[in-house]
Amino acid sequence: MTMLIIAVNLALFFYEASLPPRQLEFLIRNYAIIPSHYLAPGRYSLEQLLWPLVTAMFLHGGWLHVIGNMWYLWVFGDNVEDQMGRWNFLLFYLLAGLVGNVAHIIADPFSRMPTIGASGAVAGVLGAYLVLFPRARVLALIPVLIFITITEVPAVIFIFLWFLLQLVNGLATLGVPTQATAGVAWWAHIGGFLTGFFLAPFFRHRRPYYW
Repeated sequence: MTMLIIAVNLALFFYEASLPPRQLEFLIRNYAIIPSHYLAPGRYSLEQLLWPLVTAMFLHGGWLHVIGNMWYLWVFGDNVEDQMGRWNFLLFYLLAGLVGNVAHIIADPFSRMPTIGASGAVAGVLGAYLVLFPRARVLALIPVLIFITITEVPAVIFIFLWFLLQLVNGLATLGVPTQATAGVAWWAHIGGFLTGFFLAPFFRHRRPYYW
């Protein structure tokens, strides 16, 4: 399921890249999250408000955006999926992304900037990994003076520092328009991570999963 999610995200990104500017703008406007729309529900149908909560997590704004998200999902997702099973993992992934998107809307309700990306869902996977594999170690790039070295670090430290960065930036941008924060939906990351952290035990299989 992890590889399928990655494949779907990449396929949709290639589709986005193939579109002329007007069609791409139409796609983003209709399938991205625009927080201000939720303040005027009478102007939009229920479908127009609900679908973007899901579709936005399968769209990306550039190569670095999609590669970064899919890299994290590839590194951490398969282990989490092993603990949950295919369909539990898919439901968990979608739920984390959904809550992350809602957190972004709540944190910046007046924003008119379309928001896309799998970051909230992937953050949920990181939160689950922290719970399910607290003693694991991961390879990380560590800068040493002018050089960069690859070394193993405890996953708990790596993920904790990542979450701390999201939290500090999220708190710093409260009340600041998304346009002024480089368009990064910090609270989608925070909401997704906390969803994954607290819900992972409920999605974990109690018995061996064979298919």
